[in-house]
Amino acid sequence: MIAVREQTGRRGSAAAPGAARWLGLVAAPTFAVMALLTCVQGGDADMICSPVHGASPLSAMTLMYVLMSAFHLPPWLSLISGRR
Repeated sequence: MIAVREQTGRRGSAAAPGAARWLGLVAAPTFAVMALLTCVQGGDADMICSPVHGASPLSAMTLMYVLMSAFHLPPWLSLISGRR
């Protein structure tokens, strides 16, 4: 890694922005896969929280993972649109 000096005089890593970008791109697909797996497996982890067991494959956990995936879409949208 190449250490660079920021305008504040502190030392930072030149690799940090690249790593942050990759983490931003990995989050949305990860949550989408987790939503799919939770829906397919029946959401056993949601049994503790759900008042009605087995009512719908779209459990609260699946909905949470879908929402988290949607909230992490902006890096993908900017990548697709060509903006940095």
